[in-house]
Amino acid sequence: MIWVTIEPIGSVVLFAALTARLSTAERKKVAIKATVYSAVVLLGSIVLGQLLLEAMNIKLISLQLEGGIILFLFGVKMIFGQGSEVSAESEAWRDIAVFPLAVPSIVGPEAIMAVVLLTDNQVFSIPTQAVTAAIMIAILGITCLLMLLSEPILRLIGKSGAALLERVMGMILCALSVELVMNALGIARWADQVK
Repeated sequence: MIWVTIEPIGSVVLFAALTARLSTAERKKVAIKATVYSAVVLLGSIVLGQLLLEAMNIKLISLQLEGGIILFLFGVKMIFGQGSEVSAESEAWRDIAVFPLAVPSIVGPEAIMAVVLLTDNQVFSIPTQAVTAAIMIAILGITCLLMLLSEPILRLIGKSGAALLERVMGMILCALSVELVMNALGIARWADQVK
C-alpha cells in the first residue's frame, strides 16, 4: 500500500519533466531534497497523526473508511491517467523539491492516510510500526534512486511504459482501498464467516 500511494513511477515522470533543464548536479540536489522533505512529512504523520486524531476525537475507523474512499478515488484517477498531473511551471521563488515533488507528488493525502492507518497504536505493536516506518523509508530511498536515474529509465520504458505502470498501480490501489472499506465496515469478517 505504501508503494502504491507514494507512487515512485509517477514521481519519476514528474521529476523528469520538471528538471529537464537543470544540470546533473542540480537534479541530484532536487531529488535528495524532495526525498528528505517527504520523509519528514511521513514520519511526522506516523508520530503525530494518531495523536491529532485523538485530540480532535476522530475515531480511526472513520479515517479508515474515509481513507478507503479517498484511496479508491485516487486509484481511479491513476487508472484514467490523472494521478500525478501537476503543472510543470514553477516560479523562481518556489522550490520544486517542496512543491510539487515532495507534496503532493511523492507525499499526497493518500500516502499520509496510509501510513497513519498502517501504524495504528490500537492494532499494531511498536516493533510492527517500526518495520512499517523502515519499509516507508526504503520506498522513499527507491523513489530517490529512481529520480536520480530518471533519464535512462524513461528512455528504457518510454512514456507509454510509465503510463502503463501507473495504471496498473492504480488498479492495485483501488483493490487495496476496497479492502480498507470492507474492513472498516466489518464486511471482510462477515465474508470470511460465510465461507
